[in-house]
Amino acid sequence: MLRSLLARAFWLVSPWNLSTQPAPSRPTVLIGAPHTSNWDFALMLAIAWRLSIDIRWMGKKSLFRGWRGPLMRALGGIAVDREDPSRTVAEVVARVRTGDGFGLVITPDGTRSGHTHWKSGFYRIARETGLPVTLGYVDRSTMTSGLGPTFELSGDVGADMDRIRAFYADKAGLRPHRRVEPRLREEGRAY
Repeated sequence: MLRSLLARAFWLVSPWNLSTQPAPSRPTVLIGAPHTSNWDFALMLAIAWRLSIDIRWMGKKSLFRGWRGPLMRALGGIAVDREDPSRTVAEVVARVRTGDGFGLVITPDGTRSGHTHWKSGFYRIARETGLPVTLGYVDRSTMTSGLGPTFELSGDVGADMDRIRAFYADKAGLRPHRRVEPRLREEGRAY
């Protein structure tokens, strides 16, 4: 209830508008893109709390050091070791398979700069667990944020990514110059 009240207050005073499709009715891999600013985190929490979505999110393990660790975990954080990201993917898949129901927020464009491709962990997790993908967004050009469509991945990486690219084509993050085009290195391979 407290989270819902905080989210309502946030959307009342924020210069951002919540423009969203309904929350998914079952656990999902929720893409957060374009991820160009630390403010994206606050928007993600405000969306999830307003729509009453139980979420977990993946973040670099340095966010979980010291005093921030307990706070980040309480907010749903899962630390990712960049030296061994496949281990984190395997752990998340195992949690989902044991029936731990939650929306998993992933920012596939990784950190907020310096990348040319999206990371494919979101795709592998969705395919291995059978979870659908929900397209979450931040769009500075319209000052809106929210959820787009939820859909099942087909296993045709190129076709799935074409659908994702079409949705994000007109979305600009808070820092548009940091936007990474939705493209996977693995496009052309079947999962």
